[in-house]
Amino acid sequence: MSIISAYVMPHPPLAVPEVGGGKEEVIAETIQAMDEIGAEIARLKPETIIFITPHGNVFRDYFHISQGEKAEGNFARFGVMGANYTAEYDTELTSEISRVAKVANFPAGTEGEADPSLDHGVIVPMHYINRHFCDYKTVRVSLSGLDSAAHFKMGELLAEAIGNIERRVVVIASGDLSHKLSESGPYGYAPEGVVFDRDIMKFLGEGDFDSIKTMDSGLREKAAECGYGSFVMLAGCFAKYDNISAKQLSYECPFGVGYGVVSFAIEDSFRALARRSLEYRVKTGKDFSTPPSSTEAAKLPPQMFLQKAGAFVSLHMNGQLRGCIGTIAPTTNSIAEEIIQNAVSAGLYDSRFPPVDKSELPHLVYKVDILDEPEDIPSTESLNVKQYGVIVTSGFKRGLLLPNLDGVDSVEMQVAIACQKAGISLNESFALQRFKVTRYE
Repeated sequence: MSIISAYVMPHPPLAVPEVGGGKEEVIAETIQAMDEIGAEIARLKPETIIFITPHGNVFRDYFHISQGEKAEGNFARFGVMGANYTAEYDTELTSEISRVAKVANFPAGTEGEADPSLDHGVIVPMHYINRHFCDYKTVRVSLSGLDSAAHFKMGELLAEAIGNIERRVVVIASGDLSHKLSESGPYGYAPEGVVFDRDIMKFLGEGDFDSIKTMDSGLREKAAECGYGSFVMLAGCFAKYDNISAKQLSYECPFGVGYGVVSFAIEDSFRALARRSLEYRVKTGKDFSTPPSSTEAAKLPPQMFLQKAGAFVSLHMNGQLRGCIGTIAPTTNSIAEEIIQNAVSAGLYDSRFPPVDKSELPHLVYKVDILDEPEDIPSTESLNVKQYGVIVTSGFKRGLLLPNLDGVDSVEMQVAIACQKAGISLNESFALQRFKVTRYE
């Protein structure tokens, strides 16, 4: 198995109501974003969550990994009693991480733990996850005093260990941004703080891990940040992935400290191709192509170039449809070309919407449906609204509706909408076809 999603989450203790005592309302957007992450993780149901924290057992030249079977933590150091958290450690994954580190002669393992308790870099994100989902095991990984290349390598080793055993894993990169964003803040103001937050949020929101890894160390030091090491380790986790979709959920800095929340989804090859196609066209004005012999094509499953099929690409933003174009039957030489063509059309040529612009690209969610060949059916009795899409045809008029759509709960509704799209009256005669789809969302 592998990493199924990852998130950048801040860890201000006041985000927890027992600590904030009402002050948490000042960072309402941050709290809402973290709560949304908790709900999303509940839907994904990971077996293990890895917390990367800057406030655990931090050593100058060694990455510490949680040891033992469980740990507890609270906010006593912040003057609050009663908010207690417990983590059951994934000892098998911990052992595997330690093993691959040893094989690589890399300084990481479970030795030297000075404080076994869960730090606030873990329990603040954990608070918002546990509101929705608690049935998971934990691994806690601390930062070190080593450079960014070492943190990146540690992330690569985490991904290797995860890939070696049967686990569905979510990674949380816990970290606040600059602590020098306001003269009235507790740490004062430095112009480098504003620059760091602007750049790191841009790189995170675009999934630009190369730029994150190479950020200037002098800028980071003057910005007085605490999350950079977590973010670089997360980048290392994704070093071998070509299909990462990043989305900035929020950014706030009300106390002179930056709090950013970003989500990272692992896209399948179909959605990743749709995204790259539209983004390339919008950013460059040029057509995106993947000849079967190209480096880009090597990242895709061979069947995408060997098979033909109709395909629909739909775009969503903020939970609303932002464009949808598709083909009932193949119009190009391969599924890959069909997706490229329809992704660009959905973003730029759906007459119901204005063309997608550059500012919208980080916020788009892509869905791809690959259609099986339609088959004729005698009546609606052969339909199932969840299992089959429908095509209605009367003369030159033709309408299609995909299966298993939100709000379409009956065959009668499905057929009526397809007829409406085609301009076919329900009183006139029309032919019916059904088809199945393979959906990537």
